[in-house]
Amino acid sequence: MSPPSDGAAVLAARCSHTHLFPGARVLVEGVPDPAAFAVAPHPLTLALRFTDGVLTEADLVTDGAAGTVLAVPAHTTDAGTAIPDHRWSVPYAAAEGDALRLTIGRHAPA
Repeated sequence: MSPPSDGAAVLAARCSHTHLFPGARVLVEGVPDPAAFAVAPHPLTLALRFTDGVLTEADLVTDGAAGTVLAVPAHTTDAGTAIPDHRWSVPYAAAEGDALRLTIGRHAPA
């Protein structure tokens, strides 16, 4: 996984499962002020690590009407299941110690 072309840092993010779904959680490390971010989110590039060890880069974006969205490219689980690209709403973010906890919502419009 290479750094984003804009030079932004890629932050480590651990997923609670082998795939995302409404209610799944993502724990993001390295956000300078997680509590402030939860109140005023801004774009981030994440290195998502699923519980089966699969790693993929994703973008957390703020998208006007859709709110905060996690855009995840197509990838394959360790068991070989192809997961298409998805945009997930992120209706909830909160500080959890020094990290930021995101809760995944429904699919967001493209």
